[in-house]
Amino acid sequence: MNLNQNELKKKFGKNIIFQERLSKYSWFNLGGPAKIMFKPESVEQLTNFLKYVNKSNDPMKITCLGAGSNTLIRDGGFNGVIVKLSSKFSYINILEENVLEVGAGTLDKTLSRYAAENSIVNFEFLSCIPGSVGGAIIMNSGCYGDEISNIFISLKAIDYNGNIREIKNDEIKFVYRGTNLPEDLIILSVKLHAIKGDKNLINEKISNYSQKKKESQPSQIKTCGSTFKNPKDKKAWKLIKNSNGNLLSFGKASISKKHSNFFVNEGGASSNDIEKLIYFVRQNVFEKYKINLDLELKIIGENINNE
Repeated sequence: MNLNQNELKKKFGKNIIFQERLSKYSWFNLGGPAKIMFKPESVEQLTNFLKYVNKSNDPMKITCLGAGSNTLIRDGGFNGVIVKLSSKFSYINILEENVLEVGAGTLDKTLSRYAAENSIVNFEFLSCIPGSVGGAIIMNSGCYGDEISNIFISLKAIDYNGNIREIKNDEIKFVYRGTNLPEDLIILSVKLHAIKGDKNLINEKISNYSQKKKESQPSQIKTCGSTFKNPKDKKAWKLIKNSNGNLLSFGKASISKKHSNFFVNEGGASSNDIEKLIYFVRQNVFEKYKINLDLELKIIGENINNE
């Protein structure tokens, strides 16, 4: 079976979009089109879609795009299937005492706000993290000494073949800004520890985090946050600043003057500009410190032929 646009549209209707421009799904506001974008409204619909796609004689690459807050999409777009979970995957339920079930599409900030309103502690740091809960698990998001692995119980996910599985905390190796989860998994929901605390102290902590972030990080710009992971016992932004001075820009892509690990689309940049800047900065840091910076940013898609 070959994937036919008419057949896909007939079977999955409005949830299928062809040649969808991905720039509107990225915080960089960059990226070419996706050959196919699928926006499932239920687990059943997603299961049926993945199984249908895998019957094809010409299987395509599949990736799941979250909030787009940590992803650079190349100018040539994505020559495959982008799965973008619909709002139906954004929910928060109290399952039992001390346990929350959270849809993978729920924004981190929404979850933090819900926890604060319900006097639940240890979610305060999520108020400073852009992105969705599914992405937060995959990259073990954290800041100010906290990580989501500290409150994680288990997750429900589906692989690209349409098989659903539950994975518990002790089956996952959490590391700094990463996990050993397979790349062919789409997280559907997670269970998290929900411990009651003092609402005033929770709100005070969120306020302190917000002030710290405001003082140290740029806002209201086209950026995907931290570009590189911090090396052990080092700060990536310091290494970048000390290696590149007040440089740098490629085209309309530049380094934020407020935080050197934030790369910015000043308006009119290309993804290729951002990627060249990444390469140049990484090279400069290595030449000065003999340290290879690892990307925290995820890069997907294809370059345009002449890039």
